[in-house]
Amino acid sequence: MLATGGYVTVPAGLAARMCRRPLVLHEQTVRLGLANRKLASSATRIAVSSESSLPLLPESVRGAAVVTGNPIRPEVLTGHADKAVEALALHGFDRHLPTVYVTGGAQGSQQINDVVRDALPWLLERANVIHQCGPANVEGLRQRAAALPVELSGRYYLAGFVGTELPDVLALADVVISRSGAGTLAELTALGKPAVFVPLASSAGNEQAHNARHLANAGAAVALLGEVTAGSLRDAVGPLQQFPADVYTEVGAHVVAACRRGGDHLRRGRAGRATCPECRPTSPRPRPRRAGRG
Repeated sequence: MLATGGYVTVPAGLAARMCRRPLVLHEQTVRLGLANRKLASSATRIAVSSESSLPLLPESVRGAAVVTGNPIRPEVLTGHADKAVEALALHGFDRHLPTVYVTGGAQGSQQINDVVRDALPWLLERANVIHQCGPANVEGLRQRAAALPVELSGRYYLAGFVGTELPDVLALADVVISRSGAGTLAELTALGKPAVFVPLASSAGNEQAHNARHLANAGAAVALLGEVTAGSLRDAVGPLQQFPADVYTEVGAHVVAACRRGGDHLRRGRAGRATCPECRPTSPRPRPRRAGRG
């Protein structure tokens, strides 16, 4: 049985133990959720996304833990910037400027939308902006965009939802402004994208704030915690445009193991051993980390 957290997994996990079936836990966030903490002693294998999760495990079960990272969608890694320009008709973009991708998830984020709206003229003077705002928020933001000077409005693309074009949009983006869910962190670190995270305050256990802070402390992102304003967004975005993406790839890979073959790693973990060189075992006597590996 594979359990990824949430209260519904606890009875199923306990049933697996009673029926003598192997139980594999996977923790996607940098902090262990309550369900996974409760089931840890029953697990055959415990897969975590970050080494920072290991001290949160009871010492008696750490020998069963392996840092596998989070599986990511393979197609995310196959994007092409030019395809995004053609698919979304971004012919008003200035390709000599960086591109900022703003997203609040499929439904959008009112908080992110409001802050970006207030900072929009400043952003567009320095970058192209693709803003995925959620279907319910398009009209209000379109009215705001209509008041922009012509030389700026051509560099602003507003969409309620970004679908199959997402890999290409991410390939085009130089900076991403987003929430800080586990899947987002894994994909952005795998792609080496500088990010400004605006955590969802109501996330369970405040996990998004922990995710964002963890990456920010390692220098792989900027976390905007508490009250977020247009001014704080400007202060965060400006410096991120000055560094090459490989800096964030290197740093992020050491903090959140954004596995490009995460599914394979989890299957290896289920077998009770970590044979993949990218999944360093975390037994009491771990093997040395290979140079250049995350």
